[in-house]
Amino acid sequence: MFNLKHVTRRLTVAAMLTLVVCSVANAEDKLKPFVLASISSGDVSAKAAEVKNALSAAGFTVLGDYAPNAATKVIIVTNDALKTAAGKSVRGAYGAVQRVSVAKVGDQLQVAYANPVYFQHAYRMAADLSGAADQLGQLLGNQQTFGAKGLTVKKLRNYRYKPTMEKFTNPYELASYGSHSEAVQAVETGLAEQRAGVSKIYRLDLPGEQTLFGVAMTGKNVGDKYSDDGFQMGVVDFKEHSQAAYLPYEILVNGNQIEALHMRFRMAVNFPDLRMMGKHSFMKLMKSPGAIQRALMKVAGGKDEVAIE
Repeated sequence: MFNLKHVTRRLTVAAMLTLVVCSVANAEDKLKPFVLASISSGDVSAKAAEVKNALSAAGFTVLGDYAPNAATKVIIVTNDALKTAAGKSVRGAYGAVQRVSVAKVGDQLQVAYANPVYFQHAYRMAADLSGAADQLGQLLGNQQTFGAKGLTVKKLRNYRYKPTMEKFTNPYELASYGSHSEAVQAVETGLAEQRAGVSKIYRLDLPGEQTLFGVAMTGKNVGDKYSDDGFQMGVVDFKEHSQAAYLPYEILVNGNQIEALHMRFRMAVNFPDLRMMGKHSFMKLMKSPGAIQRALMKVAGGKDEVAIE
């Protein structure tokens, strides 16, 4: 005769084990930094306008756009759900925006975007950004993820390119002021003056005294190619699908502190498979981490003599 309690207990245990196995499997799934939305033909500006209209109609706020070159436009958006998600984590502001690129690659017009779930984990966020990923996929398309062989959630949440290099928790410390408002004003002034060739693309104010700025870096205009977006992308963005949604760089005013993600973390987590040596490698950008730090310190009003190579 069947013992109902025994059978029920066995079924419950089996169900729990199934959930554990599924959780482990999900944890071991490999994520990639970018999503290819669509491939078509046509004009970059016209397609970018179409993408912006679609995003706006779906409730996204377009914070700004950036054309690092004539063949590329990057659109930066946010919405209420992303802003709420950002508030659940320390320094979660980095995850409050989504970057969408429209790029001409050969005869293809490619639309792509930074993978929200990938960066949710890279930025150690407590919130789940799969809803943003689903929404972007439905609006723009989701042909495939790309940009790396893939990293597990565990590796992403503690990511560093090499044992001696920086993590998410090791940002550039650019400057500090007496208050959040003073720090924000210092960045606004530095960007308005375009110090070190750095200019403002957008500003996003978030609860908890977090203000995120997206910036364009044109160091070549002031004699420093290593801090220049175009120079850097010319080294790293060379594959079949454009990874222009790496841009733009951000400055975060967190309370009275001004910071930015260290390039040796930020670029590496966007291009984790990039080689250390060779024609398209981090070796070609050895001077860029120090150049970016100096440029952003000038914007923030910090002391550039502490910049490191």
